[in-house]
Amino acid sequence: MFGFKKWRRNRLAGRKFPDQWLEIIKRNVPIYRLLSAADQKELQRHILIFISEKGFEGCGGLKITDEIKVTIAAQACILLLHRKTEYYPGLSSILVYPRSYIARSTRHLAGGIVAEGMDVRLGESWHHGSVVLSWDDVRRSAADIHDGHNVALHEFAHQIDSSFAKGDGTPVLKSASTFIAWARILQKEYQKLQRQVSRNSVTILDKYGAVNPAEFFAVATEYFFEKPKQLHRLHSELYEELKRFYQQDPAGWKKENGRQTFAI
Repeated sequence: MFGFKKWRRNRLAGRKFPDQWLEIIKRNVPIYRLLSAADQKELQRHILIFISEKGFEGCGGLKITDEIKVTIAAQACILLLHRKTEYYPGLSSILVYPRSYIARSTRHLAGGIVAEGMDVRLGESWHHGSVVLSWDDVRRSAADIHDGHNVALHEFAHQIDSSFAKGDGTPVLKSASTFIAWARILQKEYQKLQRQVSRNSVTILDKYGAVNPAEFFAVATEYFFEKPKQLHRLHSELYEELKRFYQQDPAGWKKENGRQTFAI
């Protein structure tokens, strides 16, 4: 089975990338233009495999188009560049609403109190099976590559976070020494953000990252790709760990020719 999957993926990756898809990426995913030519080609190969293996389902009356699939896939696959991947192994489908949607929420409060209600959401990631996205917010957040907010990067970072045990990890998490450094620095930065939020201090990172460690990782991922220079300047240790994790250096984009390499 594994041999067939590898053969199939190699076959998909060898196909010509459709010209129409490339136009969609150039129009809707401006971060693509910051990548080196080698990384752009690698991203195209990942997109071909991702779209072939994942199902897309329109919700709330939305009809799925190539534009929707390619725009979402391109952002999901940016997180996979330079890394051995199983293409989000816990993910089978992407559910897409035309705009923000209403979902039931359950919160566990102090004293054992459980509060239930309805939330307006731009996206969410389920541990098993699906990512849910608002198409309007996917397009809007992808268009501005310097505001630190990108709903697709955020939700697919959650998928990476939940798929470590399924073989979609990184060398950073497979070595005891590098894992310890990773955990220590992310925990320190998470606690720092919590303190800043409790004091109502100004932060570069979105305060939503203080909710829990999973949200911190997703928020940090957004800022790593969209505000890399600011993150590197103000949270250098966090930036370096994310650089090692993602095997990418967004702060150096446009300055490097060809593929970047990293020592682990």
